[in-house]
Amino acid sequence: MSRVMEPLAIVGVVGEVVDMFTPTVKMIVTYNSDKQVVNGYEFVPSVIASRPRVEIGGEDMRDVYTLIMTDPDAPSPSDPYLREHLHWMVIDIPGTTDVSFGGLN
Repeated sequence: MSRVMEPLAIVGVVGEVVDMFTPTVKMIVTYNSDKQVVNGYEFVPSVIASRPRVEIGGEDMRDVYTLIMTDPDAPSPSDPYLREHLHWMVIDIPGTTDVSFGGLN
C-alpha cells in the first residue's frame, strides 16, 4: 500500500467510504498559502475559512477532473453518526491546472 493510501485505509476511508484506488494525478491543496492538506490531518475551522489553492498536475488540458471535499466521519471521528458529509464539489477541472486557472489566485 502506498504512502498516500495508508492513512486513508487506517481510518477506514478506503474500504468503508471508497474502494481501493490508485492515484494517477498529483494534486496539491493548500490553505492560507502554507497549510498543505495531507491525508489523515485534521484542520480547525479557522484554517479552512477561506477557499483553498488547488493545483492539479495532469498532463493534458483535454482531461477533466472532479474535486470533492467531503468529511467521511462527520461530525467527528469519535462520533461519526452523520457518516459522509459533502462540503462542496467542483467538476470539469482541466488537467494541468495551477493557481492561476479561472482567476482564483
